[in-house]
Amino acid sequence: MVHYDAQDARERWAEEAYSVLVGVARSYHAVITYKELGERVQERSGIRTKALLHNWIGSVLGKVVREAHRRGDPPLTALVVHTDDGMVGMGYKEVLEIAGQPPVHEALEREQHAAEARLDCYRSFGAALPPGGGIPALSPKYQAAIERRRVRSTEPPPVCTTCFVQLPATGVCDSCG
Repeated sequence: MVHYDAQDARERWAEEAYSVLVGVARSYHAVITYKELGERVQERSGIRTKALLHNWIGSVLGKVVREAHRRGDPPLTALVVHTDDGMVGMGYKEVLEIAGQPPVHEALEREQHAAEARLDCYRSFGAALPPGGGIPALSPKYQAAIERRRVRSTEPPPVCTTCFVQLPATGVCDSCG
């Protein structure tokens, strides 16, 4: 069994991550989760770790950011999103730093930047695009969360038809019973 030190492992994982992300970029509006990417790079490299994903994936993706910039490729790390919310991680700021762009502090603004970067990835790596060249899109999970919030904020709250007081979550008027 070959033993890799942490630095060697991260180098190999970064090479595999680049390759995996190029594959993701070949499908229009595709994204990959950090968890899926972590599993794939370990599987493809044959180098496994018991370390928690968040303890090593950031440094691997940092290497991918720098390599993409060096090659003149769009930021492939824009394709990597969290499983729970579909958003890019805080490490996405490195994409902006490497490109010499100002930091983005608002989550939606960061996600919109990542959506533009993903579209650049799809275009650069040969995804089949719709007529007109495609549009930037938030990850499906993040877009769904925005839609849920929008629906909740636009629907008027239910009101008692007798006393016209907003109903509690039970749907039974506290005043009228």
